Amino acid sequence: MTPGMAVDSKELKPRSTMKESKRVLEPLERISEVLFGLIIVLTFTCSFGFRRVDNSEVHVLLAEVIGCSLALGIIDAVFYLVGCLSERGHKLLLLRQVRRTSDPDEAKQIIAGALPPLIAPQLASDECESLRLKLMQLPEPASRPWISKEDLMGALGVFLLAFGSIFPVVIPFAFMTDAKLALHVSNCIAILLVFVAGYALGRYASAHPWRVGVAMVALGSALVGVAIALGG
Repeated sequence: MTPGMAVDSKELKPRSTMKESKRVLEPLERISEVLFGLIIVLTFTCSFGFRRVDNSEVHVLLAEVIGCSLALGIIDAVFYLVGCLSERGHKLLLLRQVRRTSDPDEAKQIIAGALPPLIAPQLASDECESLRLKLMQLPEPASRPWISKEDLMGALGVFLLAFGSIFPVVIPFAFMTDAKLALHVSNCIAILLVFVAGYALGRYASAHPWRVGVAMVALGSALVGVAIALGG
């Protein structure tokens, strides 16, 4: 959930003059978020299959699955904000280091370290010096990292993504009175969603999305089995 490491001057301006616009999560992060939540909930629901459940427990299962989904969403949202603070603090630290040094080589090393590995080696000395001078001309940055309105909206988006992607798994418990059947249907829905998320991942990173979808179902099932075996 952490944004890129490049130094963005908009991130380093004082709070009063800064206006941010960034995506809440990159495509890979969104897919990973969905897969993580689904596997956690599958672990939770599958664990019920190893003990006898009667129909009177269906509302208990509904409440517990919703509680699990809410907890995941809240945890992810909080850590999104932690990531925003950490990333912004890191950029402030880099800016102070560049502005503090009078050695162009040291400044180049600091700037190159903040750039993606494929870009940093292509940075010529004069380009690096030009970037250093631009950074020196920026207004004095804030003294400490902060949480912006956009960060809070992003955290809300992360929460809705985490909870919303899991919500279909809850539906059988709301409309079925047979607890065992609701569990089976819920698990089937979760497995289907894992396949869909894996397919989306395949479209993003592979020429064979169907294979990735099937592989993700197999991997997710294995992870659920490991979690249950370890007491999850």
